[in-house]
Amino acid sequence: MLVDTHCHLDYPDLFAEIDGVVARAEAAGVGTLVTISTHVARHARYRELADRFANVFWTIGTHPHNAAEEPDTTVDAIVALSHHPKCVAIGEAGLDFHYNKSPRDIQRRVFRTQIVAARDSGLPLVIHARDADIEMIDILTQEHAKGAFGAILHCFSSGTELARVGIELGFYLSFSGIITFKRSDDLRAIAAAAPLDRLLVETDAPYLAPEPYRGKTNEPAFVTKTAAVLASVKGLAPDALATVTTANAARVFPRMAAFARGAAAA
Repeated sequence: MLVDTHCHLDYPDLFAEIDGVVARAEAAGVGTLVTISTHVARHARYRELADRFANVFWTIGTHPHNAAEEPDTTVDAIVALSHHPKCVAIGEAGLDFHYNKSPRDIQRRVFRTQIVAARDSGLPLVIHARDADIEMIDILTQEHAKGAFGAILHCFSSGTELARVGIELGFYLSFSGIITFKRSDDLRAIAAAAPLDRLLVETDAPYLAPEPYRGKTNEPAFVTKTAAVLASVKGLAPDALATVTTANAARVFPRMAAFARGAAAA
């Protein structure tokens, strides 16, 4: 079974047919879904999804696009919401200097707040980085020196230096449908060089559908296509890649693994 470590089940294209989305994922062999927060203010919707479906988990945080909408959310507020037993991470947090939908100074401040929340809560940080590799490296290095925290560089499409620094800091690289695109040779090379025990797969649904679904609404079931390409890059059979990435997901999201163990024992 695979884990889709990053999707947005609250987005209209998926939420409108959520029962079918979850059922199709399970039928495709995607046993666990992590729905990712983009606004702290929407926490009730993420929690609702996790409470409704046994195999859905959630995160809490503010996407850099929305940092200007939630510039003053405190560490304490984020940590308090993270206490829910199926909340497995902080974020999606980070820097996006491609679209610049929020001012860069606010993005930086909100990102650092969420790093502190990850450190204080003991939950990993889900990191969004686009066209911001140099500053991302600086912030992560500075903050990690203040105190370690776990993290996932989600939808990895950055350069080799950010991959190297992330791995040195103990972080994970999560690959999306981008790795299946014809022009993604550089990204496949990064995946090939990365340690096997640091790799994850995701959809970022409803965005970035992998080949052969490119251009369509993405959904968690399609993570199998991304996993197949990553398996080929690593010289593994798809089942072996699924075993490894699922074990990696359990390690990076310890609360998810603990919840699964408790459910199995019940």
